[in-house]
Amino acid sequence: MSDGAGITPRASDFSAWYNEAVMRAELADYSPVRGCMVIRPNGYALWELMQRSLDDLFKASGHRNAYFPLFIPESFLRREAEHVKGFAPQTAVVTRAGGKELDEPLVIRPTSETIIYAMFAKWIQSYRDLPLLINQWANVVRWELRTRLFLRTTEFLWQEGHTAHADEADAEREARQMLGIYRRFMEEWMAMPVVTGIKTAGEKFAGALRTYSCEGLMQDNRALQAGTSHNLGQNFAKAFGVQFQTVAGDLDYVWNTSWGVSTRLVGALVMTHGDDVGIVCPPRLAPVQAVVVPIWRSDAERARVLEAATRSVALLREAGVRVEVDARDGMTPGAKYYEWEGRGVPLRLEIGPRDVSAGQAMAARRTGGKSALPLDGLAQRVVVELEAVQRGLLETARARREAHTRRGVGRDELVAMMEGEGGFAYAGFCGGAECEAAIKERTKAAVRVLPDEEFRSPSAPARCVWCGAPSSAEAMWARAY
Repeated sequence: MSDGAGITPRASDFSAWYNEAVMRAELADYSPVRGCMVIRPNGYALWELMQRSLDDLFKASGHRNAYFPLFIPESFLRREAEHVKGFAPQTAVVTRAGGKELDEPLVIRPTSETIIYAMFAKWIQSYRDLPLLINQWANVVRWELRTRLFLRTTEFLWQEGHTAHADEADAEREARQMLGIYRRFMEEWMAMPVVTGIKTAGEKFAGALRTYSCEGLMQDNRALQAGTSHNLGQNFAKAFGVQFQTVAGDLDYVWNTSWGVSTRLVGALVMTHGDDVGIVCPPRLAPVQAVVVPIWRSDAERARVLEAATRSVALLREAGVRVEVDARDGMTPGAKYYEWEGRGVPLRLEIGPRDVSAGQAMAARRTGGKSALPLDGLAQRVVVELEAVQRGLLETARARREAHTRRGVGRDELVAMMEGEGGFAYAGFCGGAECEAAIKERTKAAVRVLPDEEFRSPSAPARCVWCGAPSSAEAMWARAY
């Protein structure tokens, strides 16, 4: 066991463990402003790596970045009735500025559909201007009653994509394409398996025609909505007059999509992979992928060990590994180990006098296990080790999800599962709002998605789990953040 005080075990109090793990890793801290957080350098470095990776994926699929104002005229939100109804309780409104009352109140953006489509109406004239594929990296404000670091805060960082298309088929392709990009990022970079599918009418985005979602299962067996993609139909286009001249010369309204992920992905990463020591970073997103800890007892050993450590770090950096060396005096090796473990660093390389003599470094995986790696060719071996850790995290998370997934559940089993250990419950659903509301009231579980085909059960359920009427679809229920 490394030196240092422990944190609350996950099994004792998952919520307390989560907060302590975030604080111990110095990812974020509480702000003097109610419901807001300060993202510390360690946490922001994680977000930057997420941002860069996603931005590359967006640009590779033809999207370009732009930036729109933080302030939105209040009247804009009122143009789309369902949208304003959905966001009204969460809006923060500026009524006074420059020492006087404003002629029209300004809403601090909770999302940017309205102001972006007002601009689209100026920019789009013809079918030749379509598709218009825009992404924005920004902050948004939603006045939340209950907040938790990264998962739900009054202000948070995100990206929001907004696109315009000539027909519904193209908009639908876009919405599904972006859902696939999110899933790829979550599984290949975050090592977090997700279930994708469509939201019910009661759970879709306010103002959308259809909403698709990526749902992850956290270690406390609660679902986390990790990212959403919306086919907005022509609702916003009609509200803001976004029209174009078709090939035939007629006027028509564009079809819009919007899609987004936020800094809640940092919280998802913590809850998917963390252990009772703290957070565990997947190598592809770890700000520090490897730390070299030189160990010595005398000045003579110090010089020899530091020379080997410095040479190893240089070679690792040449190979593209994000690596640090911890040569601080006045700390025991155990204290250093504990600190880097708490930050979730995937690989620790220990180099002592005996290791230098043997031409090796002792590699300790954050996920467990230790082995000697030769200093000759160390960089290549470290890259292989990091890839193995990345794969292992995804496999472990997927196995955990499947172990807490039940299919073909009945009414009593659904209730017992949601009142007990939780998890993903698959069952038939009639599609009725009454059944959906009754299940949520009884169990506090919602339909997370009607799963995409690859996630559905081999045999389609015949009856609704709640009312027994013929099933219109298979649904996946869970209690969620």
